[in-house]
Amino acid sequence: MAQAAVIKAQAAKAPAVKESMFAWEGTDKRGKKVKGEMSGTNDALVKALLRRQGVNPTRVRKKSKSLFGSKGGKKIQTKDIAVFSRQMATMMSAGVPLVQSFEIVGRGHENRNMQDLILDVKAHVEAGGALTEALAKHPKHFTELYVNLVHAGESSGNLEALLHKIAAYLEKVEALKSKVKKALFYPTAVMVVAFVITAILMIFVIPQFEELFKGFGADLPALTMLVIAISNYFQQFWYIIFGAIGGAIFGLLTLKRRSKKVAHFVDRMSLKIPVIGEILEKSAIARFARTLATMFAAGIPLVEGMTSVAGACGNIIYHDATLRMRDEIATGTQLQVAMRDLNLFPNMVVQMVAIGEESGALDAMLGKVADWYEQEVDDAVDALTSLLEPMIMAVLGVLIGGLVIAMYLPIFKRGQVV
Repeated sequence: MAQAAVIKAQAAKAPAVKESMFAWEGTDKRGKKVKGEMSGTNDALVKALLRRQGVNPTRVRKKSKSLFGSKGGKKIQTKDIAVFSRQMATMMSAGVPLVQSFEIVGRGHENRNMQDLILDVKAHVEAGGALTEALAKHPKHFTELYVNLVHAGESSGNLEALLHKIAAYLEKVEALKSKVKKALFYPTAVMVVAFVITAILMIFVIPQFEELFKGFGADLPALTMLVIAISNYFQQFWYIIFGAIGGAIFGLLTLKRRSKKVAHFVDRMSLKIPVIGEILEKSAIARFARTLATMFAAGIPLVEGMTSVAGACGNIIYHDATLRMRDEIATGTQLQVAMRDLNLFPNMVVQMVAIGEESGALDAMLGKVADWYEQEVDDAVDALTSLLEPMIMAVLGVLIGGLVIAMYLPIFKRGQVV
């Protein structure tokens, strides 16, 4: 852990150096022609690294595309890292050497960007660097949590088992994220569609009826007048309305990333939203428990692991609470006591943690808590979907039906007069 922290600190202090991918050809110690790819800042460095590996380079050329930006490559996602971890663990279980495992997994990956990432890590390890250091060079894809777990596996000589745990952890967290996204996406998508349909009716359809009503020569119903007035406003200021809504959403997301106070406000308010807030709260607790269980099972000390746990909670309220618990634990306070003092975790969670601490099976108890809350999130998302479907149909029916009635009301009245 200390080594990983030193590596991270050195990487943060060092100036950013742009690396490129180089294709090389040469001969090995037996005179056999070999070729491959390696990342580096320049061709001289690549040649030096190759010579250290016993390769006599005959040709080194810079590839046209920058590192991890090859044509046709897809964005590297969490599931790609999970699959990579599982494949590496399987290779090591079969007795395949680490460098050769990187080569096999990297060459066989369909995503070009992921392939370049794996081969870059392989090149660093092949040149004599530590695996932890190679992974720490890519914090965007290998988080501090990932690096710490790998370092624990290297230190204990149990890297294979840790990679399996990492893969299982990433798969469960990604599944939990997808459930939460599903809960948020469905109502958001319907609201957007409803707004777009309403805007189209207001800008293009209602004006046609307005032209028709001008020839009636009679006063229009109040509901019709209201709809026409709103339609006129939409026609004149539609760009302001759309711009204001888009700007507000973009501004809020930007401020949430840059301002801790705004992030606190947004996350705190999101937890108070009916049904949605309950899903977000259970999701944060599940991720807290799952991450802490994985760190503790890997043998990482509780105080040192809490920083990574905080970053994995997905909610700044629970992030800051975890850091406060870390500070209390560092002074000798038990985890269960620190959790109870915060008054943020349900009593069941605190009791399970207490049993785990007393029995020496904290990782197992935290795993059960994570399983329970992940199932709770799954059930809550299904219940939300079932609840929203009739509500959304009712809202759309009232909205669209109201506009139709408002437009046809004058026609009905005119028919009654005739």
